[in-house]
Amino acid sequence: MAITLRNALAEDETFLREVYACTRAQELLMVPWSDEQREAFLRMQFDAQRSYYLAQFPEASYEIILQEAEPIGRFYVHRTEADIRVLDLTILPNYRKGGIGTWLIQELLAEGARTGSPVSIWVEHFNSSLTLFERLGFSRIQEDGYNLLLQWRPPK
Repeated sequence: MAITLRNALAEDETFLREVYACTRAQELLMVPWSDEQREAFLRMQFDAQRSYYLAQFPEASYEIILQEAEPIGRFYVHRTEADIRVLDLTILPNYRKGGIGTWLIQELLAEGARTGSPVSIWVEHFNSSLTLFERLGFSRIQEDGYNLLLQWRPPK
């Protein structure tokens, strides 16, 4: 499995919108909207999320996940002196369940172990990745409505 990362570029916007849309696909199946309404909603939500991330985490790494040079997802990570925060890890559905997410998170955990930094992520209660993070040793440390803050702490 040749997985690499590269910085997201302006020309990746169409791909990044596709990645974002896959995170909302199940939800959008439940609303009686036209295709045009769904597209408008996805545009608005993607733009809002991107603006939020860039405003709140300007120093974060915004990367494209590549498999054999083909873009298959996004990986956004914010590193501070206090911790390593996963802002977003999304892999296109056809590439999920193949160990890619596990490998990426294990790489971050190794970085956390080297630097003595905890690694954290907010995950929705119903997100299937919750089991991945718990399997990798993350603990639930905070709950905020539909979201859980998970954290892995490096060994002492």
